[in-house]
Formats: sequence, C-alpha cells, structure tokens
Amino acid sequence: MRAAVVTEFGKPLTVQDLPIPAPGPEQVLVKMETCGVCHTDIHAATGDWPAKPTLPFVPGHEGVGVIEAVGTQVSDTRMGERVAIAWLGSACGECDHCVSGWETLCEEQENSGYSVDGAYAEYAVAHARYVVRVPDEISSFDAAPLTCAGVTTYKAVKVGGVTPTQRVAIFGVGGLGHMAVQYAKIAGGFVTAVDIDDGKLDLARELGADHTVNSSTTDPVEAIAALGGADVAIVLAVIPSVFDQAFRSLRRGGRLVCVSMPADGVFPIPIFETVVGGISVLGSIVGTRKDLREVFALHAAGRTTVSAVSRTIDDVNECFADLLAGRVTARQVIEF
Repeated sequence: MRAAVVTEFGKPLTVQDLPIPAPGPEQVLVKMETCGVCHTDIHAATGDWPAKPTLPFVPGHEGVGVIEAVGTQVSDTRMGERVAIAWLGSACGECDHCVSGWETLCEEQENSGYSVDGAYAEYAVAHARYVVRVPDEISSFDAAPLTCAGVTTYKAVKVGGVTPTQRVAIFGVGGLGHMAVQYAKIAGGFVTAVDIDDGKLDLARELGADHTVNSSTTDPVEAIAALGGADVAIVLAVIPSVFDQAFRSLRRGGRLVCVSMPADGVFPIPIFETVVGGISVLGSIVGTRKDLREVFALHAAGRTTVSAVSRTIDDVNECFADLLAGRVTARQVIEF
C-alpha cells in the first residue's frame, strides 16, 4: 500500500510502499477512501508539542473508508461497514473520564496519526470500538473533515455553552472555523467571524455569519465591543496574540474557549479583569464518539455544509505548504 510517512521531524513526508497492516484481535482493517488534512498533522510532522510521536509514523486522523478485515475479537458483521477514523484512536474505557462521557480526557488514550499510525495511507488499522459508522447519506469526501474539523468545533460550541441569542465570536475561519460558524448558528447564536482573509470571511457570511471582521484592517476587539461584546469567543487560529484579542472581546460573564494549540504558545491571563469580569477560560479538545455521531446526524439532515478541495497522497507536502501559507479557504481532502 502507498502511505505518506514522517521519517524526520520538520522534513518533507515521503510517500512509500508499505505492507498492508494486519488487524489485531480488537482491530479492523479499513481500506481508506478519504482523509482530511488537519493542522494537527503539521504539528505532528514537525514535532511541535512536548509529547512527540515515535518516528517513523503515518499521520492522519480524518480518515474514512470501508472495513475489509476484522480481528479475532470483532464480529464479522462489521465487514463492509464504512467508518471514520478520528483523533481518538482508543481509550481505556474504565477511568473516571471514560465512564463519565469524557473519553477524550483519558490519560491512556491513543491518538490516530500521532501515537499510532493514521490514515494518510491506502489502508489503516483502527480499534473496532472507536471507529464511528458513517451514515449512507454522507459522502466520504464530506465525512473526512467532519471527523475532526466538524467534531472539534461542535464540541467547542458545546463547551462554550452557547445558547440562543448569545453573541459568539469565531477567531479563525478556515477548515475548523467554517464549521464553527455553522454549529454556533445551529445553537442559536449571533455569530461574528474574524480572520485576515477576505475569501474566508466571504465563506463565513455564506454559511450564516451575522458579522465579519478583517483583523488585518480593523481592530476586532473594538469591532466586537461595538456589537455589545462576545458572550463566547472560540479561538481556532494558531497565532498566540489572537487569544488575547479574543479574551478582550468578551463582555462580562463571557467564556473564552481555547481550541488551537500554537507551538510554544503562551497566553498571559489578566487576573484582575478575569475575576472582576467573571470571565471563564476553557480548553476544548476534539469530541467524543457520541459527539461525532451527532455531527454526522446534523450533516445527514442537511444542516451543515463542508467546504473542501480534493488532493492526492502525492500532494501531501504541497497540502502542508498551502495550509501554512493560508492558501486554503477551508479544508483539503486526500482521496484514494
């Protein structure tokens, strides 16, 4: 099988011919149809974060494909099922986090394309209990971005506690942000989208944003204050200074939801303003299998739209370059 492999941090990926992996007892073998390209894949390939993947490895955690083989402890009825391989590759299933519905906080979790090989390959193995069935109404092309960009921003809107008529500021409109706009609207929020790219802001308006701010020409803090301030600010941009902008855009009692993780990013929180203003600062990390099922259900019902362009596995390094340069309006999807 052909797979894109990280052999050295910070170096281009190499497309190699590798043996098709055999599923372990609790695993399934998935013939991949699509895999979305996420900024987390770049963090993995450059070794940005303190806990680094073990080299060499195959990135990819927005994979969608069909089960072609099952392990000895997996029912044969799973054969032929179309499933998504998400960031949460597996968890212990027994800790307080797992049993309380927060499996994404499990300290024993494995992550697809990071601690275990992912879906930048023609075949991938995954834990049978942690792949999620893709409804027939959703194309594999759309399902790929929903598997991370969708479920991550859906969870962020949940964590932010968005309720009808609340003002929501989305900082960073791209692969994640264009989905965040839609989920905030579904929750009943009035949405302001913030970005430095007019094309991305045009997309945000098409998807329902009530207001847009180009932060390269307009101070987003002042613009959002003029609208009454944000009840919830969700940060999806990977620039540390944006976190401060989002914090200062909040009205009293507001919630800052941190999603993106810039390499070596530090966000100094002003204690006085936080206490006096009753501000909450929250971290939101992807979503659970339940969240992903809900994301799929919304899309199958026609409530959301995915904006993406098609790429091939041979384009992987170009995909990374385009993403880093801001040349991609929303998501890129590798099709096999």
